[in-house]
Amino acid sequence: MAVILCLETSTTNCSVAIAVDGEIIALQEDNNNKYSHAEKLHSFIDQVLAESGTLKSSLQAIAVSKGPGSYTGLRIGVSAAKGLCFAIDVPLIAIPTLEALAHQAEVENGCIIPMLDARRLEVYAAVFSSDNNQIRETKAEVLDENSYDDYLKTTKVCFIGDGVEKFKALCKHKNAIFIDNKLPSAKQMGALSELKYHANDFEDVAYFEPYYLKDFIAG
Repeated sequence: MAVILCLETSTTNCSVAIAVDGEIIALQEDNNNKYSHAEKLHSFIDQVLAESGTLKSSLQAIAVSKGPGSYTGLRIGVSAAKGLCFAIDVPLIAIPTLEALAHQAEVENGCIIPMLDARRLEVYAAVFSSDNNQIRETKAEVLDENSYDDYLKTTKVCFIGDGVEKFKALCKHKNAIFIDNKLPSAKQMGALSELKYHANDFEDVAYFEPYYLKDFIAG
């Protein structure tokens, strides 16, 4: 059993949770469509610790969403996670953002494509099977009406994330299922971080960097 603090800051949703044995026991999050992470993150950490009756010294690991996503949001989350790891001497666990997002979709068959807005008609996307195994790597890709046809012509495809709105306007395929208004959340990080904890799948705290996928563009 592990007590893990989970931080998700890759999009406008600032989300913090305490997981015990993979189960979320306290959660604070705020998606106000603005990046309030600098103001909210440390307050949310204090709140979930207090709500769950957990001391910082009792934490056994810090899990952070590694990206892709907002450059600034990822920097804030990773900086906070690394600071806590150094302060209380616990390991750092990195959770792929799109993998956690895919776990919000429950489908019996077919595949899941989590997609995050990456400006204009571009998204960050990956492809997962219905049992959440990754079957195509994460890419930054420009959407058009033929995107993901190789999957759509053979099976049902569930699209989830804030990139869905862009693709809905382009894709009219009968096999496409769209789940709107979903963002990555610390809720899905508990079980994923528990598995990594018991596999000793940890990051080098000194050298770990977020998975940006694209170079930062100001403005």
